[in-house]
Formats: sequence, structure tokens, C-alpha cells
Amino acid sequence: MFDGPFDVFALIIAIIAFLIAIKASSQATELRCRLNLLEEKFYAQRPVVQPPPLMPAQVQAETPATPAAEPPPLAPEAEPTPPPLVAEEVAPPPLEPTPAADTPPPPVPEAAPAPGFEERLGTRWVVWIGGLALALGGFFMVRYSIEAGLVGPGVRVFLGGLFAAALLGAGEWTRRKESISSIHALPIANIPAILTAAGTAVAFATIYAAYALYGFLVPATAFVLLGIVAMGTLAAALLHGPALAGLGVVGAFVTPILVSSGKPDYWALYIYLAIVTAASFGLARIRLWRWLAVTTIAFAVLWIFPGLDTNEVQVAPHAFHVIAGFVLAALLVVCGFMFGPTIEDGEIEPISSGALGAYLFGAMLVVLSSAHADLALIAFTLLVGGTLFVAWRAPAATGALGAAAATVFVVFAEWAVRANPDMLVLPGGPMPGIGPVATDSSVTLHLVTAAIFAAGFGVAGFLAQGRSNWPIIPVVWSAAGVATPIAILVALYARIAHLDRSIPFAILAVLLAAAFGGATEALTRREERPGVATSIALFATGTLGALALALTFALEKGWLTIALALMSLGTAWISLQRPIPVLRRLAAIFAAIVTARIVYDPRIVGDAVGTTPIFNWLLWGYGLPAASFWCASVFLRRRADDAPLRVVEAAAILFTALLAFMEVRHLATGGDMISPPSLLEFALQVCVALAMAIGLERLRLRSRSIVHNVGAVVLTAIAGLISVFGLFILENPLIWRIDVGGAVFNLLLLGYALPAVLMLLLSYAVVGERGKVYANTIAGGALVFALAYVTLEIRRFYHGPILSTGPTTGAEQYTYSIGWLAFGVVLLGVGILVNSERARLASAAVIALTILKAFVIDMSTLTGVYRALSFMCLGVVLVAIGWLYQRILFRRQVPPPAPQTGS
Repeated sequence: MFDGPFDVFALIIAIIAFLIAIKASSQATELRCRLNLLEEKFYAQRPVVQPPPLMPAQVQAETPATPAAEPPPLAPEAEPTPPPLVAEEVAPPPLEPTPAADTPPPPVPEAAPAPGFEERLGTRWVVWIGGLALALGGFFMVRYSIEAGLVGPGVRVFLGGLFAAALLGAGEWTRRKESISSIHALPIANIPAILTAAGTAVAFATIYAAYALYGFLVPATAFVLLGIVAMGTLAAALLHGPALAGLGVVGAFVTPILVSSGKPDYWALYIYLAIVTAASFGLARIRLWRWLAVTTIAFAVLWIFPGLDTNEVQVAPHAFHVIAGFVLAALLVVCGFMFGPTIEDGEIEPISSGALGAYLFGAMLVVLSSAHADLALIAFTLLVGGTLFVAWRAPAATGALGAAAATVFVVFAEWAVRANPDMLVLPGGPMPGIGPVATDSSVTLHLVTAAIFAAGFGVAGFLAQGRSNWPIIPVVWSAAGVATPIAILVALYARIAHLDRSIPFAILAVLLAAAFGGATEALTRREERPGVATSIALFATGTLGALALALTFALEKGWLTIALALMSLGTAWISLQRPIPVLRRLAAIFAAIVTARIVYDPRIVGDAVGTTPIFNWLLWGYGLPAASFWCASVFLRRRADDAPLRVVEAAAILFTALLAFMEVRHLATGGDMISPPSLLEFALQVCVALAMAIGLERLRLRSRSIVHNVGAVVLTAIAGLISVFGLFILENPLIWRIDVGGAVFNLLLLGYALPAVLMLLLSYAVVGERGKVYANTIAGGALVFALAYVTLEIRRFYHGPILSTGPTTGAEQYTYSIGWLAFGVVLLGVGILVNSERARLASAAVIALTILKAFVIDMSTLTGVYRALSFMCLGVVLVAIGWLYQRILFRRQVPPPAPQTGS
């Protein structure tokens, strides 16, 4: 029916399915042969077991000595090799010699050896390939006759039917000959099944060509004939086994490709496929061949694609195809529903759920490819409703609820992003015209469908609680009942309100939250049943999610980030009340979504951040999520220290740090978030990072959290990087022309003195908790910043606000030496007062640097009195320091004189 590369694709599918059928047929044949072998062994040994006929006078004497022998038990059919049966083990030896004892037992037949490669090639593969060649030869002969114009249409159809009848007759004749033959069956290829399968496929092709290509048959006649062939295939497969089923189904589905036409008729195609699907599902149900049902579903879904790539999709036949397949799968495949196989209560069966999900997927494709045509949307709605009904009656198909919810969301999400000119826009802001006014039938139909879906999933998810004794069933219903209405509401909001403020949608979200809250309260009052606790938690989470969406819809776009963060907090609190592991993971998922949201737009609300320092959108966009995550981490930590807790803790630290950094940038740039950084920004960021690192160091001592531990190290490293590259290179006032401000309260105090104090506090916070190298490195950074502040303040005194201009005078150089020396003396005094070895070592480092400066710089640059004063002061200070060390720090006690004793 379709020309081009699709022929190759169909041929590949046919060969693959052909090989699958080969394997199934071989297994069935081997099992039948083993059963025949066991029967022969049993009948061969029965005469040995039976005692010989006794005279009447000997019956009484022989009875106690020779008990009645029992036939040996048959080996299980599933065993690969039956154990040999020994005649002597059946009955004990007689007390007196009998004629039967002299009779030697017949030889036990040995097990047939496994067939080798040559035997397999000659007895199996050659026959299989021959059967496939027969079927394909018939197909290609018909196609060649069409292309070459050798015979007329009527003759083609007649020859096709004659060839099919010949193959079917040959298959039946060989089956009868095999059944009446005295030669036991060998594990070889099933020749009757292959011939019958080839004949069936040719019959399918002939009838279909007579109807679709030449118009010899009206639709009713073609329908009846195809049905007869399908039923005949079903009956023949019951006799011939899985080989005929595999080849017949593959041939039936590939026939429309091999027998092609220039103008496809989708109605004829899908009526034909419906008959084939019904026959295949019926056979799979009777013989319980799961593989056959799965193969049929796969081929049926693949046949949806050929008509979807055209400019104008024929919606009606495609809708018929998915609906017919869905109905047949529900009737014959779904376990525990109508004519489907039986199954234990409470078990979700994959094929039952997957069959419905596959046809839902096909219906979704029809909707998307047809640009949401009304008929396609109606058909999709019917299938979703059918899924709810079937899953309600048959728990085995409960897994299809997930597929239904997913396809519903995809349909409405795609509709939300589709740029249609007839898009309806609901007014935002206050409430002018709260009711939606549709501009065309498409929007109206989508709104009605959305309401049906939301109500159907929500009400069914609530009513399904308590109906099953297995917990998984009500949990799946409640999850679908909560997630689907929320997803639909978000999609409609994106399509209709364009993600702007919308009071009508906010009201809908509040109503949805009220419905979920009522369901939560009602379920809480019920008696304890399997899965109800998890369902209560899910409905409670849905309540929080709907309330968060209400805030998002009623307020500006940045509130979406806040809403998701509040959902994480609410879910963490619910997990504390209902210790269900899935809720902890859900809280972590919300935190991860919010984190991904800020990657998209760190300003959260774009250019609408505002110009007010501190109290702007950054405070709400980062502060409220940070507070939510900190509270959520507290709730989660009460139960366990696991991966969800660490995700939430990481989000709390990240949002707190980002809040501080973004607020600093907003303050330093006056609200222009894209302007280059400045000395003020770098100074504040270093101070903030160090302060947060100190807080995390203290917090980790109590929580012992690896996240707090790593967070403290990361923030310390960030502070170090900003210090080196920001304060000492990119925005160093000694290098660049930067106005540092007033004489005392200036940027130098903020950028160098305050970081020095914070680094000193951080170094004391990590003493004894981390390595000495780590703590001493931070203390060394504090010393460098303190010395830099002293130096820069002296230069500010001589040069004014701009430190990078003007020559360095002798008085300035002398002041540097005096200032460094005084700083070293202060450090020494502090070290003596608090008995701090670290402070004394820092003092020694500063004084050593001062000595180096005196002999390297002052000696060469200073002249006159400044040079003399520099060295004089240095000498006095060094002598005083030596006296302090000798008299105070390392004072040696003189031992008292020994008492003198008289002689």
C-alpha cells in the first residue's frame, strides 16, 4: 500500500518476527517429541513389570511375595532429559525363581543426541527459509504482475487465491500425513505450519488487493472475507502452534506494505488491521501467548505513523484505528477485565497496562499531528476515559493511569506552546470578566476537555481509596488524581494567561487546593487501609502545590520560584507527620527545580528587580526560598540524614549565598545588574562569604552534616579567590584610579580591615576541627589584609581619596616603617596579654618585614633625619621586644641558694 523505503522496513520486520516464530515452533516441537519418547519407554517396560500368569494353586502362595507392581511415574514435561527407567527398581525380586526372572529386560533406549549444525541446517532452517520464500514469492509475483501489466486484475486475484488455496491444502495434507504416520516426530521444523502460514498470508494479500486495489469487492464483502481468513488463521494456529501464529500475524501486518498502491485508503487499511488485531488478540488469549499480544500491539502502533507525516492528516480513520485497538486490547488482553486472562487481585500486570498505554500514545500522536483537531481530541478523551474505566474495574491495568496522565499533560503542554492566532487571553490583574470567553471552538473544546480530565482523575483518585487490599493500587490512583489536575491547570495558565497575572486562574488554583484539602481531611478520618497513608500525603502535597500555584497566578512571575520553594517546605513538613520515603524525595525534587529555575534567570523577575537597596525582588525571590529550604532541612533532619536532606541543605546554602551576593551586587551597582564590578562590591562579597563560612563552621559542629562541612570550605575558597583577584588585582586602589572615600570610614576599612577581622575569627573557628595548615593559612590571610589596611590608610593620609596618583615622599616612607613597627608591637602586646603564640608569630613576621624594609628601601630612599629616625626607632623597638621576651615570656627562675649546714 505504501511504496519506497517503507518496503525495506516491512521486510526487516517480517524477517525478525519470522525468526521469533521459528524459536517458538522449535520449542513446541521438541516438547512434543520428548512426550512421545516418554510414552514409548513406558509402554516398552510394562511387560517386564507385570508378573507371569500363575496357576490357581500358586496364587495364594505367591501373593505375599510378589506385590502388584505400579507403573513408573512419568518425568515432568519441563525436564530437558528424562531419567532412564530401570525395570528392577519397580518391584522387589521374587522369593522363588520364576520364569519371568529368566527373561532379560528389553534394552532401554538411549536419549537422542542433540542435533548438530548440519542437522539443524538441513531439517530446520532450510524448511523455514523455504516457507518464507513461498510467502514472499507470492507477494512479489503479484507485485511484478501489477508493475509489468502481464495479466489483468481479475486474473491476478484468481491466481492469488489459487496459490493461497494450494498452500493451505498442502499444509493440511502434510499435517494429516504426519499425524497418521508411525514414525515418531523429530525435533525438526514444522512443515505443515509453515505451509499453512504462507497460504494464510497470501490469502490476506489476495482479498485485500481485490478490495483496495481493484475495487472488485465492496467494503462489506471485503470485511467478511478478511474476517473469515482471520478466523481461519486463528483456528489453524490452534492446530499448528506458535509458528503459524507468528508468521500469520507478521504476514498480515506486512501485507499492506508489500501490496502497495499509489493512493492509500486509510479506511480500508485500518478496517483490515482491526480484523487482524482481533484475530491475533483472540489467539493470544486462548493460548495465553503473551509474546503474540505484545507483537500485535507493536505492529498496530507502528501503523499509526505512515499517515501522520502528511500535510493534512486524515483524523477519522486514525481515530478509528486507535479506538478499535484500544477496545480489543481491553476486551482480550487486559487481565481480569471482560474476556482477558485471570490474575491475582492487587497485581499490576505490565502487558495489561502497557497495551492501553500504547494506544493512548497513538491517540496522542494523532492529536499532536492534526494540530489538535476536534475529532482527534474527542477520540483522545474517549480513550482516557476508557482507561479510567478499565483500570477501575481491572486492577491489573492500573499502571495505564500513569500513561494516561503523561499523555494528557503532553497534549495540553503542546497546546500551550503552540503559537495559534486564535489564542484566547484572559484578562490579568483585577477581575474584569472572570468567566472565560472563548474565541473559537478549539479553545472551548480544550477547556471542556480539561475540566473533564481534571474532574475525572481527581474524583476517581479519591474514590479509589480503600477499594483494594494492596497498597500500590490506591497510591497510583491518588498520584494520578493529584498530578493531572495540577499539570492541566499549569498548561492552561501558560496558554491562556501567557504566564502573566491572572486572578481567574488564581481562583481556580484555590478551589483545587480546597478540593485536595477536603480529600486529605476525609481520608484522615477513615479507617486505616493499605496505601491510604501514602495517598493522604499525596493529597496534602497537592493542596500545598495548588496554593503555591494560586500565589503564582495572582502575583508576578517571580512568585513561581517562591511557590515551588514553599512546596518543598510543605512536603518536608508532611513527611514529618507521615514518614513516607517518597515525600522526602519529593521535597528534594522541588528544591532541585527551584535551583534550575534560577539558572535560567538569576534575577528571577528579569528587569523588574527594582532599585531599592535590600528591599527589592531579590529579597523575596532568594530570601523566601532560602528560609523555606532551611526550615525544610530542619524537618527532614529529624528523621534521617540521607540524600534528600543533603539536596535541600545544599539548596538552602546556595540560595542564602546567592541572596547575599545578588543583594551586594544590586547595592553596589544601583540596581544595574549587568554593570562591571567595583571595589565596594568585592569588599562586601568577601565579608559576606567569610561571615557565612564562620556560621557554617559553627553549624557543622552541631549538625555534623557533610553539606555544611563542604559549604564552609567552598565559601572560604570563594572569599579567598575574590580577595586575591578582586581586591588585590582587579580593584586594587594602588594600581587603578579608585576613589576610596573619607579619611577613616572609607572603602579601605570595608575592603581590608573588616575582612582581616573576619578571617581571624574564621581561623579560630576551625582550630582543632580542621588541619593546622588550613587554619594557619586563613590566619596568614588575616595578617596580610591587616597589614594592607595599615599601608593603604597611611597612603590615604598622604594622597587623599585617589591612592594611585602622586609621588611617594620621604615622610611617607618613614611613616610606613613606623606604622608597620607599631602594628607589630600591637600584635606582640595582644599575644602577651592573651598568651597567643599565633599573635606573637604574626608580630615577628611584621617586624621582620619592617626590618627588611628598613635595610632595603629606607636606606636607599630616605635621607637626613628620616633615615636616622627610622633606624633609631627600629633599634629601640627591637631592644624593647628583646627585653619583653627575656623578662616576661621566657623568664628563667634563679634557683634559691642551698641552705648551709653546720659541721
